[in-house]
Amino acid sequence: MAITSGAQRQAFHLNMLFNDARYRARTIQVIAFCILVLAAGWLIDNTVRNLAALGKDFSFGFLWSTAGYDIAPHSIDYSSASTHARAALVGLLNTLIVAAMACVTATILGVFAGVLRLSNNWIVARLMTVYVESFRNIPALLWIIVVAAMSESMPAPSAFRGEHPQASMLFFDSIAVTNRGIYLPVPDFARSLGQLPAALGSLDVNYVAICALLVLAFLAHRTVLRHAERVQSVSGERPSTWWKSLCIFVLLLFGLLYALGFHFDYPALKGLNFTGGLQLRNAFIALWIGLSVYTGAFIAEIVRSGILAISRGQSEAAHALGLTPARTMRLVILPQALRIIIPPMISQFLNITKNTSLGLAVGYMDLRSTLGGITINQTGRELEGMLLMMLIYVSISLAISGVMNVYNGRARLKER
Repeated sequence: MAITSGAQRQAFHLNMLFNDARYRARTIQVIAFCILVLAAGWLIDNTVRNLAALGKDFSFGFLWSTAGYDIAPHSIDYSSASTHARAALVGLLNTLIVAAMACVTATILGVFAGVLRLSNNWIVARLMTVYVESFRNIPALLWIIVVAAMSESMPAPSAFRGEHPQASMLFFDSIAVTNRGIYLPVPDFARSLGQLPAALGSLDVNYVAICALLVLAFLAHRTVLRHAERVQSVSGERPSTWWKSLCIFVLLLFGLLYALGFHFDYPALKGLNFTGGLQLRNAFIALWIGLSVYTGAFIAEIVRSGILAISRGQSEAAHALGLTPARTMRLVILPQALRIIIPPMISQFLNITKNTSLGLAVGYMDLRSTLGGITINQTGRELEGMLLMMLIYVSISLAISGVMNVYNGRARLKER
């Protein structure tokens, strides 16, 4: 004998899409999505019609025409005969370089300022407070312009010439600070392993070999650590591994560098300017330092709030175990505070990346100055250029968010 329980399922009717709670939410979402698609389609169609009325079409073919302008600096092969796509790629690389360096320096500066602002030393804490309140309440563009003006006030290369020069190079005559930029020594090799053709230009095999060696050394270091863990699990005592890892890195790296004839190419004054070495132009320095000190003030507050969120009992327990305040901060407080610090710090990294477009004010040739500036002015493709530039910035921001979210997932507290 079959026993049935519950009422029979009611037959489906169209009015259930709005009257039944099981279908209402999905129905509203589908309708909202359709409206959004129709609105986007109308906007695109209206734009295309307006461009046609002006005698223009919607095309990205301008990217393959000759750019006709120079870009300095450029990290890949480029000349005025290159295409606008190549110019946009050079500008993108310049954007990524200055953004990466500003993220690193702003993080270091922000961590130090945030920790020192909690110092028991009244003078140190007040100085950090002045830094934070001063730099974060003044627009980033003003700091970039101030650094650019300070760079222009440096001595000219001619001041380094003569028996009694008005200016002198720093660090044993290896670094020159001038009004045209900072000249630094750059690594060079007496013996070259050759060049490899690549999509973005030739690739120096020497640097490829060094990177490959560092990867092998890291794998060997991991093998040494795993062996130490196995010995510790069997005997209860962990053997010392630091000297083995140090020998692996030092011997392999120094051996390869000696074989390649590694040395530094120092800048030297020849004629009216310095030659050799690496030149950091004033526009790059102004954008890099301006973004670093501005964003570092915000990161300092993030770090300070993250540290204050940790229970005071953690530091008291560490002090009871005999840890010094510096080791307590480094080993106990900061690792726990990272779970609170990382999410808002992601926003600051995104702000740095987007604020690189302010380099236009000091003549730095980034993505905004190349694709969003000269290329648009020459080709008249305002809509295509702006859409492409917006897509690139969105892609960079999503990539940074994805990487930082992965790290945040590893650093956060794992609950059972």
